[in-house]
Amino acid sequence: MREDFLHYVWQHQYFDKAGLRTTGGEEIQVLRPGQRNADAGPDFLNARLRLGDVEWNGAVEIHLRASDWQRHNHQTDKKYDQVILHVVHQADADVRRTNGSLIPALALAPRLAPDLLARYEALVAAPPAAALPCAPLLPQVPMLVRTMMTERALLERVEQKADALATLHQHLGDDWEATAYHALMAAFGFQKNSEPLARLAKAVPLPVLRRHRHDARQLEALLFGQAGFLAENDETAGDDYLADRRQEHEFLRHKYGLGAAALATHEWNYLRLRPANFPAVRLGQLVGLLHRRPALFDALLTAQSVAALTEFFAGAPAPAYWQTHFRPGRPGKVPGLGKSSIELLIINVVVPLRVAYARHTGQPELVESSVGLLSYLPAEHNQYTDLYQELGFEHRTDADSQGLLALHKGYCAPRRCLHCAIGARLVGGAPAPLRISR
Repeated sequence: MREDFLHYVWQHQYFDKAGLRTTGGEEIQVLRPGQRNADAGPDFLNARLRLGDVEWNGAVEIHLRASDWQRHNHQTDKKYDQVILHVVHQADADVRRTNGSLIPALALAPRLAPDLLARYEALVAAPPAAALPCAPLLPQVPMLVRTMMTERALLERVEQKADALATLHQHLGDDWEATAYHALMAAFGFQKNSEPLARLAKAVPLPVLRRHRHDARQLEALLFGQAGFLAENDETAGDDYLADRRQEHEFLRHKYGLGAAALATHEWNYLRLRPANFPAVRLGQLVGLLHRRPALFDALLTAQSVAALTEFFAGAPAPAYWQTHFRPGRPGKVPGLGKSSIELLIINVVVPLRVAYARHTGQPELVESSVGLLSYLPAEHNQYTDLYQELGFEHRTDADSQGLLALHKGYCAPRRCLHCAIGARLVGGAPAPLRISR
């Protein structure tokens, strides 16, 4: 048994409350179980209980064994002085607050319905290798519950991405254009090179970029120079384009004092990448976008459709040199920004950026329309989404894909079954509290 099972039991009051008493014999009446606490401190806050003839408002702490209180050092933590009831599976010790006062305890072991415990154990008994612990039991769950949980997971996934961009926005002095710039720089790394591209955004600050973004030559010199792609070596010797941009970069680097922030060539990743995804190729596509789309944030915010966003990205090709070179000094025909890459940018930058802005400015309708863009993108297929689809989950658009990925990452993989509506349905069955006869 895990502690989250007892959290679930207490939250939904799935235990026999007939003749409910503390381990010390005091009568208990649960008037309000409290709200789950996501931060440090007791598990449930703002609970309201009647102990004997006295009504109490405070916190509830939950453990498998009462002795876990001491093992977690709660007896020395003043945050736990607000606990009015210690709910445990086994009451093997008395516990006290920092001032030495005794905390009443409720032992749930004799009050759990056997069928409730059996359903929980059937769910968690799945082997660690099982991708979905509930897979054999899914036919018992109505499709409406599955759909609602997938939609909830989708919104949580978008919110997490929006939270990260809101934090970035705050760090950048509440500048939305700078937020869009940094977010796009990192996203154009497409995972393998996201981290060095994020550092490149810091190496070429937006105020410097703004002064030169209308001059293609200077823009290329700034970004490719700071990225370390203009260095002279055996492959680049005699390349007139690189020599010209290198000379311009030297001038701009000294002018703005940028030298210390430049990246080295070894900081870029090439392992298991197709040439079309090489960092210089992606940077070239980004340079084309920055040159031809001076108002990044406004364009991403006001685009009304996936088609408009696709034109925004696809209609700004890379500079001519980087359309014919996979790496500095190494020629080859380079494809433009592909459809799948644009879709990833919409998923990972456009939607969460718009949601972050909508929350910041209080525009719930913009949140809804932004998340709605995902419904106009094709479904993503990988080992996880295909698994859920085979089990009967709806999977028609990328909104479904993102929800299924969030469900896997946030609930199934870490075995947070009781936090999931599907798992809770399988364990709890009917919504009413379960009772056992005596």
